[in-house]
Amino acid sequence: MTEVHTPFYVQAPWVVAALYQFKTLSDPAALREQLLTLGQSAGLCGTLIVAPEGVNGTVAGSREAIDRLHAALVAAGFDHLEYKESAADTQPFKKYKVRLKREIVTLGVPVEPLARVGHYVAPQEWNALMADPEVILVDTRNDYEYKAGTFEGAVDPHTASFREFPAWVEKNLSGKEDQKIAMFCTGGIRCEKATSYLLERGFTNVYHLKGGVLAYLEHIPEDQSHWQGDCFVFDERVTVGHGLQPTGAEMCYSCGWPLTAQETQRPLFERGVSCQHCHAQTSEQQKKQMRDRQQMMYE
Repeated sequence: MTEVHTPFYVQAPWVVAALYQFKTLSDPAALREQLLTLGQSAGLCGTLIVAPEGVNGTVAGSREAIDRLHAALVAAGFDHLEYKESAADTQPFKKYKVRLKREIVTLGVPVEPLARVGHYVAPQEWNALMADPEVILVDTRNDYEYKAGTFEGAVDPHTASFREFPAWVEKNLSGKEDQKIAMFCTGGIRCEKATSYLLERGFTNVYHLKGGVLAYLEHIPEDQSHWQGDCFVFDERVTVGHGLQPTGAEMCYSCGWPLTAQETQRPLFERGVSCQHCHAQTSEQQKKQMRDRQQMMYE
C-alpha cells in the first residue's frame, strides 16, 4: 500500500507548510508550471524549488489553498513528503515563486540520498542519542541559524552556506569514520544529503533527526527539551520556538542575522540599515542608500 502523509490541520489566519521529498522527476519543468499555476490561482505565497531530484519549499496560504497544494503533490507521486504545518497571524511571505534548479538543496557535490542516507532518529529518541558520550553532534545549518539557537553540545561548523559543508567535513571529521555522527538541520532536508555524503566518504555510524528541529520543537515538550534558543525559519516570522510559535525575533535586512529584542536596542542597530554583526562591513554611502530605501518603503 502506498503511504500518504496527510496534512496536520492547523486552523489559523495563515497556514505555513514546510515540505520536501527526494524523488526522481522525468519532467521537472512540467511540475514547475503545474505548481506555479496552482499557487497563483490559490493565492499562495512563499517559495517552492523543483529539481530533477524532487521538490522542497515553504509556502503559506489559507487552509483550502494549502490542502490543494498537498493534494496536487500527492497526485504527482510525492507519497512520502516530509511535511510540517505551523500557523502565522500575518502572511509571512511577500510573493509566490516556483524555481527550477539543479538541486532542491544545494550541496554542490554529487550524492544519492535516494540510494542511501543515515539512520533516521525520531524526535522522541533524539535526547537519548545526544546523551551518548560517543556521539559527535553536528549542526549542519549556517552560522546565522546556529546563532539563533541550537542543541546543547552541538558543534558549529561556522559555514555561511551548505556548499561549505563538505570542506568542513574533510578538515574536521577525517579520521573519525568509525565514530557515531549525529546531525540535524531545520526541516531534515540538508541532513539527507549530509548523511549521504558522509556514508560515501566511508563513515559507518551516521544518524540524523527525522523532520529536523521543527519536528523536535513540535513534538517534544519544553520541559523535556535540550534545545537552546530559537529556531531560525526563512520567512518573516524569523524564528519559532516550542510548539512552532513565533518568538518575536527581528531580522537585520542588511545582513540577514536574527536579532533578539535586546539586540535591537543596541547602539549599532538601525532598522533596515545595520546591526552589530554588519555595521563595520558597509560604508557610509551604502548605509545612506539603505536609509533612502527605507524611507521610500514607508512614505
